[in-house]
Amino acid sequence: MPATLLIIFVLLYLTFRRAEEAALIMATLPLALTGGVWFLYLMGYNLSVATGVGFIALAGVSAEFGVVMLLYLKHALEDRIRAGLSINRAVVLDAVREGAVLRVLPKAMTVAVILAGLLPIVWGTGTGSEVMSRIAAPMLGGMVTAPLLSLFVVPAAFVLLRTRRARADT
Repeated sequence: MPATLLIIFVLLYLTFRRAEEAALIMATLPLALTGGVWFLYLMGYNLSVATGVGFIALAGVSAEFGVVMLLYLKHALEDRIRAGLSINRAVVLDAVREGAVLRVLPKAMTVAVILAGLLPIVWGTGTGSEVMSRIAAPMLGGMVTAPLLSLFVVPAAFVLLRTRRARADT
């Protein structure tokens, strides 16, 4: 698990070329994983190798949610900068509203498809279903917290980072 998180951080840093943005995505991962922990508790599952695999998959999906949201927010802000606007809180907030709104429907569709695919695995019976349900359970629980996190926490943190940087630049 730690090696996976380190690899995710390195890939995020290579994508954004900024440690603070990579750290923002990494900081959301523990919060996204809480849904998986709670779902394991509700299902009565213990931590095991199978649930660890599920958590690794959840961390990847959660990081992807955050990366795509951050890219949309950055593109919306860059559009305003290219239009000649100076970066201030109002401009950043406007860019965040535009970028976040563009992600709501795709995020909802992605989560719906993931949930539809995982529900039969979690409650299935048959050969190998015990292991498969333990792999899918963290993902199923995390699909409640991870999308909410990327829709609310990532944009809010982006506003804080960009307005702080704009103040430091002036």
